[in-house]
Formats: sequence, C-alpha cells, structure tokens
Amino acid sequence: MDYAKMRAIAEELGAYAERLEGAWSVEIGPAGPILAMMCPSKRHEGTIRRICKQLDEQLLVTHPGYISVSGPEIEHPALGRMRLPDAIVIPEAVLDEEGIAVDATQVLAVVEIVSPSNPNNDYVEKLADYPAMGIAHYLIVDPRTGTIEVHSDPCRGRYTAKDPYIFGDSVPFGPWTVDTSAFRRYGRAGD
Repeated sequence: MDYAKMRAIAEELGAYAERLEGAWSVEIGPAGPILAMMCPSKRHEGTIRRICKQLDEQLLVTHPGYISVSGPEIEHPALGRMRLPDAIVIPEAVLDEEGIAVDATQVLAVVEIVSPSNPNNDYVEKLADYPAMGIAHYLIVDPRTGTIEVHSDPCRGRYTAKDPYIFGDSVPFGPWTVDTSAFRRYGRAGD
C-alpha cells in the first residue's frame, strides 16, 4: 500500500480515536497504520520534561533556532513511516508550518521513554525506523530497568554506534549531555 493511502487510513483512525475515551496515538509502522492507547505515567512525562529542558538550554549554544519538544509526529513518506516520538529536536520554525507531521529530514534527534506495556516498539521497530529516516541521534530511556541507550551514526538504515548508560550517569547525546540523576524508575516506592 502506498504512503498516501496509509496516511489517509491513519487520519481516519485518528478521527475515530478522538471519539474514544482515553488518550490514543496513531503511527505508521512496518505493518501499516497502528492505533494504540497511550497511558503515560507521571514519571514518563517527568522524564520527558527533564530531557527537553536540558536539551533546550544546550540548543541555544549548539543549534540556535532549534528546540526540543514533545508532541509532533514525524514522517518519512518514501519509507512509508510516521512515528510519534516522546520528544524530538527540530528547528522551532517548523512548528509554524501548515500540516500535522514534521518531515523526518528536519529532525536532529529523537527521544523515547520505554513504556512498560510495549517495549519492543522502542527497542525494535523504532530502532529500525529512525536510522532509516536519517535521524542522527536516538536516546532510549528505560524506567523499567534504570538503563539508557544512545544510538548514533546511521548507515544503511541502521545505527552503527550504541552506548549504554544507567540512571545517574551524565549521558553524552550527540553534541549535548543529559544529566539523568533525577530520573526515576517505574514502580519503586519511596522514589
């Protein structure tokens, strides 16, 4: 199926999801359009906020005019993919353009916070899609295990570099650094 048809189906699914209870997301993966219920926890959202805030401060120096933001879809029509990362680094001006999705060629980096219910989406499917889209840096934060993976150097549709870290580390992420000392794991009382 061509991307235009998949995109039309995804838009119909999105309109349908608006009538459902709860929060839903629509993505286009290897099997086509996917409708998934989102249940982000406070720790999930807090981690995204911490990362975006740190990146925004550094982007002022490394990439003026760029921001880290949670929310926009990214798409690569030639690959037939549309994803909704937890956070992306893009030129701020992109948010003033018409349309729904950001062209993947404008994305410098993506961040995913692993969901307890579907970790394979971040570790398998998106780990294949993001380098194929040409996105240079991919940060996977896993509050289930307290671990972090930094993927970089896309070549021939895959990342060639993978660097592991744990919560508490100062994590190099492209030209930036993410302090993970305030990150919290899921389901740990007293945290």
